[in-house]
Amino acid sequence: MHIAQVAPLTEAIPPRLYGGTERVVSWLTEELIALGHEVTLFASGDSTTSAKLEPMWPRALRLDGSVRDPNALHMMMLERVYRRAGDFDFLHCHLDYYPFSLFSRQATPFVTTLHGRLDLPEHQPVFDTFASLPVVSISNAQRRPLPQANWVRTVHHGIPDRLLVPKPVRPSYFAFLGRIAPEKRVDRAIRIAEHFGAPLKIAAKVDRADREYYEEQIEPMIRASRVVEYIGEITDKEKADFLSGAIVLLVPIDWPEPFGLVMIEALACGTPVIAYNRGSVPEIIEDGLTGFVVEDDEGAIGAVDRLGQLSREKIRQRFEERFTARRMAQDYLAVYRSLSAAVAPQLRLVAEDAPAL
Repeated sequence: MHIAQVAPLTEAIPPRLYGGTERVVSWLTEELIALGHEVTLFASGDSTTSAKLEPMWPRALRLDGSVRDPNALHMMMLERVYRRAGDFDFLHCHLDYYPFSLFSRQATPFVTTLHGRLDLPEHQPVFDTFASLPVVSISNAQRRPLPQANWVRTVHHGIPDRLLVPKPVRPSYFAFLGRIAPEKRVDRAIRIAEHFGAPLKIAAKVDRADREYYEEQIEPMIRASRVVEYIGEITDKEKADFLSGAIVLLVPIDWPEPFGLVMIEALACGTPVIAYNRGSVPEIIEDGLTGFVVEDDEGAIGAVDRLGQLSREKIRQRFEERFTARRMAQDYLAVYRSLSAAVAPQLRLVAEDAPAL
């Protein structure tokens, strides 16, 4: 198949640092090519890929201070993909609902993976209007606010099986990985670590929108703590050492997380996860096997005492069974083929009804 992958322009493919969606698009693209498919990637010009790159803007928007309206560039990209739709067997978009109106007006089969939260009131009229368009969820939990959407499959994220592997180090600290924001609740992680007097390493970025929250609420906690070390953002190359050295990854979220890539990154390193029961968590973490799913701080503290029951080797094994990029790519290929087969009879009918010239 000749497949178009349409990525956000916010980060490069793959991103240099933080960027969950763009990282997943990169892994999916590379696996599709490894499986013998031709892929064209619509993305920022500083992307690195084995696919044919169609650069839509020279630089990832988060790194380009000259761009003040990213929506304008995304609309331009969608129009360019639309004009070339006939060159592809399938279009796969990763821009949430932005492609819906335009792509519903062309013949090439397509699907949109919804990567973000869907529980906001303004989502309801959008998905009422476009209720027939095929969408993929990244967890079953993500679907709950929008039962009217045309869900064709849930495809859990996967990462390359050798990207992150367990390192031969002795775990010696608690870890928090990702982003510092109110919904991520790093303050809970700090309190849990302080309860045990255990070192806590925080490897996370602070978005501009969350800078005030960090400076007013989190930074004072870090300064006052004797156990916390704030590292900042880390790259994929640094994650294996960071996670392998952790006794546990704490995921104390307080929002309906659609997936939570950091959880499977930890599993790839054999590191157990203690995560709060929100959003996708109970789909990703197998309680008592790869970590513990808890309801509150008290439950998290109790789970720390049970970490010795878990096998880091078994955790890595479950990652290999459930969350590899190869499995993710095969799941998406099943979606592409199913939707293509459904569209083919419609195209034949249109051709048969066309007037003879």
